[in-house]
Amino acid sequence: MVVLLLAFDTATPAVTVALHDGDSVVAEASTVDARRHGELLVPGIHDVLGRAGARPADLTGIAVGVGPGPYTGLRVGLATAQALGGTLGIPAYGLFTLDAVACDADLPGPFLAATDARRKEVFWARYDTPLARSTDVAVNLPADVPAGDLPVAGPGALMYADVFGDVHGPAHPSAAALARLAVRRLAEGGELLPPHPVYLRRPDARVPGKPKKVRTARMSDT
Repeated sequence: MVVLLLAFDTATPAVTVALHDGDSVVAEASTVDARRHGELLVPGIHDVLGRAGARPADLTGIAVGVGPGPYTGLRVGLATAQALGGTLGIPAYGLFTLDAVACDADLPGPFLAATDARRKEVFWARYDTPLARSTDVAVNLPADVPAGDLPVAGPGALMYADVFGDVHGPAHPSAAALARLAVRRLAEGGELLPPHPVYLRRPDARVPGKPKKVRTARMSDT
């Protein structure tokens, strides 16, 4: 079966897109802009497909980073993956963004991967190798992450280098790593996630509650 897998991730400030033909990544693009996920993702997809000489109808699958990550950016990627998969009639797979970070880290293991969770916290997980996560994904203050003497890779590590000490890249997740990981797991019959977001905590945005009653002053009150 011919494979043409589109991968993208919007769980961090990076909007990253890649195309994998089953053997290697044939095109990729990344832009770092925390406020423009919705504006950058679709043009990035068109750019990658165009440079590879491919059309959306040629795709056989989609891989998307499910986070964890901030609500606003993350939902852009997940909604796009679900819409594309449904429109094209192809499967959409989810992978942890931290797994892509670990896959891209130049470390043999064991080590931790971490991304920025805002509120002075990080999302993190431990990996025995770049392809094998050994803990659930969690969120903690950097000082509360049980890194010990292990190296820590990823944007969360670089942001809190004074806490973690032995820190390494990548500075942002890569859709190329996400694509390689997805193709490998599919070839091995491994399990992938559904394309649903992982937040680990409630979003910052809140639905407004009922308006408070305003007491109108009467003449006798003044």
